[in-house]
Amino acid sequence: MSDTVGREAQPDSLALNALLAKMPAVERVIASAPAQPLITQYGRTQVLDAIRATLDGWRRDAQTGTLNVEVDDAGRFAPERVLGDATHLLAARAQNRLRPVFNLTGTVLHTNLGRAMLPDEAVNAVVQALTQPVNLEFDLATGKRGDRDDLIDALICELTGAEAATVVNNNAAAVLLSLSALATRKEVIVSRGELVEIGGAFRIPDIMGRAGARLREVGTTNRTHLKDYEAAINARTALLMKVHCSNYAISGFTKSVELDELVPLARARGLPVAVDLGSGTLTDLTQWGLPAEPTVRANVEAGADLVTFSGDKLLGGPQAGLIVGRKELIAKIRKHPLKRALRVGKLTLAALEPVLKLYQAPEFLCERLTTLRLLARPATQMHEAAMRAWPVLQRALGDAYSVGVEPMFSQIGSGALPMDVLPSGGLVVRHAGKGGSGRALMRLERALRTLPRPVIGRIADDALRLDLRCLEGADEAAFIAQLAQLAELHL
Repeated sequence: MSDTVGREAQPDSLALNALLAKMPAVERVIASAPAQPLITQYGRTQVLDAIRATLDGWRRDAQTGTLNVEVDDAGRFAPERVLGDATHLLAARAQNRLRPVFNLTGTVLHTNLGRAMLPDEAVNAVVQALTQPVNLEFDLATGKRGDRDDLIDALICELTGAEAATVVNNNAAAVLLSLSALATRKEVIVSRGELVEIGGAFRIPDIMGRAGARLREVGTTNRTHLKDYEAAINARTALLMKVHCSNYAISGFTKSVELDELVPLARARGLPVAVDLGSGTLTDLTQWGLPAEPTVRANVEAGADLVTFSGDKLLGGPQAGLIVGRKELIAKIRKHPLKRALRVGKLTLAALEPVLKLYQAPEFLCERLTTLRLLARPATQMHEAAMRAWPVLQRALGDAYSVGVEPMFSQIGSGALPMDVLPSGGLVVRHAGKGGSGRALMRLERALRTLPRPVIGRIADDALRLDLRCLEGADEAAFIAQLAQLAELHL
């Protein structure tokens, strides 16, 4: 029986060998004239690797009977055909993994999409720091070595009212460093209702443990009184800590202890009060019709000895963790060994300084600070943009989908003011056929992500929703221009 099978399989094997023999040698392909522009663009090493990968793929397809490649008049695979597939492979490899996208999710400070977008002043400063030497740790006045914190210390203190400041790479690092410097092997008292977890499984109790501090919970989930803090203070207490619950809210029968109550108790016991403010804004947002959020200055003026907050959330700058407070506490934090491990580089400092300087001219802030401008946009602007994009998207999708312009609600994001929404507007796409609506919307959502500049929306209530709050100026024109490409995908 095996001989019969072997005799029957022999022609297939011969045909396969004949097919493989028609494939050009790697050296022949790379020596061909059409390969030279690719070598100029990508280099011989990458082109050679792409040619080999293409031919290897063809051989695998030939063995499985799935090869679908045309041959030339001589019955061979032309080098040009190999280079065609190799070119696609080279282009895909050359594309950066970190790519610009259109954020049409309705979440302005979207953690997965990079949070705050920097204003032009910060972008220009970063480019300068990238291309020229800078005085990162060099004191131009004395000609001696300087401290990188000195570049922005005075500016931060001016804006917050604090005595001193330092900067690390994010707010989680700011909390970790502060606790490590001030509370290792000691207790930190926190209300049970403030033991938050934010994105990425960042939990206050875990950070305390990593810092070598012991968490002392007081009160209950919904109610904590001043007497709870007072009863918990002992000889091992290092500090009292408040955590701003920026990513959730407890309503109903609740009670929390505010700084004006907590600070006098801490002063009487000789203990510092630390506040993890999270999103941390430097200005009163209500003047632009936005929800109220406690400012860093208000916490400092209320008596907080230490305040930590983010640079890339409501502040509108680069990813950073800022620590402000009493001079002696900041000095201890700066001297801690972890400070060097958590410090920021020149690009962060280059971006942060011009963002902070924008706050010195508050009358221009809403115009120049990108995050604030996006948050404060009136819903009419998004509605008008949606009306301009609507006919283009409808033509591209054809009769399979129904496109409409509808009001919607944006959110600030990154844990800031989670219960508050911002009136907005955008495009709503529904499947026009019978049945299979969910699968059709997912196909469309995937297709939008394959465009040259991927479009990120959200599916909710049996529709794909594209909130246009973060789409302005040239970005709107670019978004509309590439919508026509959806027609080629035959969705």
